[in-house]
Amino acid sequence: MAQRRPSSRGRVRLTALAAATLPLLAACSVGSGESFSTDALRVVLSQEPPSLEPCDSSLTGTGVVVRSNITEPLAERNPSTGELEPLLSTGWTSSAGERTWTFELRDDVRFSDGSTFDAKDAVHSIDRAVNGDLACNVEGYVFGDTDLEAEAVDATTLRVTAPEADPILPLRLSFVEMVPEETDGEAKVRQSIGTGPYQVDSWRAGTKLSLSANPEYWGDAPDFDRVEYQWRGEGSVRAAMVERGEADVATNLGPEDGSEELTTTYPNNETAALRMQMEQPPLDDRRVREAIAYAVPRQALVDELYQGEGEVAAQLIPPGVVGHDDDLEPWPTDLTKAKQLLAEAEADGVDLSPQIRLVGRSGQFPLIDETIQVIQQQLSGLGLDVKIEMTDTLGTVALQERPFPQDSGPYLLMIQHGNQAGDGIFTMEQYYLSEGNQSAGGTTELDEMIESASQDTGEGRQTKLEEVFQTEPKTSTQFAFIAHQRATMALAPRVSYEPNSATGDEMRLAEFTRDQ
Repeated sequence: MAQRRPSSRGRVRLTALAAATLPLLAACSVGSGESFSTDALRVVLSQEPPSLEPCDSSLTGTGVVVRSNITEPLAERNPSTGELEPLLSTGWTSSAGERTWTFELRDDVRFSDGSTFDAKDAVHSIDRAVNGDLACNVEGYVFGDTDLEAEAVDATTLRVTAPEADPILPLRLSFVEMVPEETDGEAKVRQSIGTGPYQVDSWRAGTKLSLSANPEYWGDAPDFDRVEYQWRGEGSVRAAMVERGEADVATNLGPEDGSEELTTTYPNNETAALRMQMEQPPLDDRRVREAIAYAVPRQALVDELYQGEGEVAAQLIPPGVVGHDDDLEPWPTDLTKAKQLLAEAEADGVDLSPQIRLVGRSGQFPLIDETIQVIQQQLSGLGLDVKIEMTDTLGTVALQERPFPQDSGPYLLMIQHGNQAGDGIFTMEQYYLSEGNQSAGGTTELDEMIESASQDTGEGRQTKLEEVFQTEPKTSTQFAFIAHQRATMALAPRVSYEPNSATGDEMRLAEFTRDQ
């Protein structure tokens, strides 16, 4: 449950480890050159959305604006109960051994352009996002190389068939946002037309994004008939905008950003980790990767830098997601062991001299810059040549998703993985399979284990997923896990909203109400 921070909360002093490398950010102006409209719900984000393309809404920067606001899926997962609930569909049934699924669709839904939503639009949405050549993020994140056969049986009946049995196909399809049949299937769009409670009003790149209530919306009208987004890189600036009455909502705040009386902390589903690109030396040697994992001071980061707002991670999914292993112990921090592994590798002829890039995304999460600096200091202390690179969303996507660049040199990529579906198979298919869209490693053994788990249900599925999370660190060591994170947002007194584990990925604007 979300909790307001008391104004008297004490500050925790950083340890020498963090203090030596983490200079406090300089104070900066709140001014932006453009103010919010006073009658709108005013939201300040940490970064501008890279686009509003619906098939990329599984990207946090896009989904936080698009999902269930501008566009909607057939069904959506309730973040509180974990249950998959009907949305644009009214229900579904399976046949052919859970290979074919039939969805009944609502007959009272229109897109914001006035056109009627029907099964043909659903077929086009699936073909465009899953079967097309757009390189949609949702395709790699949820479906991989799997294509689906989608058929409009009639206006309100959709039939979807997978190549093989898939007991969670409705959950996968909850990541496909519905768009009109006329939406370009050959190129991505910058803005989208959808069935959600809001529509895009205007977007001045680099300045402001404005939404207005969708007059065609099939559900209850939202409390706010206008929403405006701006973005500021500094968390302290975002918090100050709410404190000064310039904004109603500030997201992605850190423990040192201020405005304690207005902030709300809550558990989200994000896990921070280093993904080690395994193709280039010296990272192609498992001993080097293990040494890096031993060097990460994950407990110190959580306790001192994040001021306890998080939990040391032993796997890539947090508690509450199917497959999470409560008994899995975090990788220890042991610099002596790390140096020993590097010495063994070097004695066997491994060249440790190549410069290793340590890449993070600006604004990825609070204190990302400081986190990167601490890790770089630890790795440099082992004798590795590590160079920090901070980039934007598009820059990290180029390094994060297949096909990986061939001339990149060895690099460590800071990832922040949120399992929005609540099932570990999504994480594994993305990050653990040998050919997973964001996997830099994998083994034949893991591939077979993941395939077996994907076909199972109930306790058998839970057990098999746990076994994968237990096996990967011992056989592949692709990740240096850091923390299951908590999130903080600031809310103005006039706004009421209860954040949940999905807020960082899809902040549903219709759930915001006027408090006064």
